[in-house]
Amino acid sequence: MSASKSKVEFLLGYSLFFAALWLLWSTPLVYPVKIFVVLLHEISHAAMAVATGGTIQRIELSPMEGGACYCPGGNAFLTASAGYLGSSLWGGIMFTAARARRIRPDWVTGSIGVLVVALSLLYVRTTFGVVFGILFGAGMVLIARKATRTLNRTVLLALGLTSVLYAILDIKSDILDRPGIQSDAFILSEMTGVPTLVWGVTWIAVAIAFSFWLLRRAYEEA
Repeated sequence: MSASKSKVEFLLGYSLFFAALWLLWSTPLVYPVKIFVVLLHEISHAAMAVATGGTIQRIELSPMEGGACYCPGGNAFLTASAGYLGSSLWGGIMFTAARARRIRPDWVTGSIGVLVVALSLLYVRTTFGVVFGILFGAGMVLIARKATRTLNRTVLLALGLTSVLYAILDIKSDILDRPGIQSDAFILSEMTGVPTLVWGVTWIAVAIAFSFWLLRRAYEEA
């Protein structure tokens, strides 16, 4: 296959994916992935807290696509900053792993499933969150064991791209559209004196730049 044809197929494929995601965004089909990204957001807070000397008390998930992480100690600035950008980074890792020729996608899918179940049992303290984590994680393990490599790769690509996109939309919804609500940016605003909107604009700029970098890199390698 010629390089130009591969690039055309790349653009067509990803354009169709984003169009389908846009149309299905508010449907039950995409809902589990959105909750998964919320979990990634809270896990990012928790990981940064632990990395800077803190602890994890509990993680909460709600069916309304909300979440909270209670992780005292550590560096409060870095912990509060890690949520939105962390979920975007996790999405980039899944996207990159799905496209890496030397990495078996079923191993990655299965590892995600095991980690989601383990973290849900260890730290999630809402009934909805625990049930979701167990079911979602078990579903990922089942896909890893029973599905083809192509399907595993497709699942990882879909999760990765949706995670990156949802992080951007989440920042816009929580910070730019509703700057007065209790959000990570609001917490940083109280901590630093820098307005909430400044944090929101900064984070969304970083998330968009990261998304374009991922897609540009994938396009050049197509």
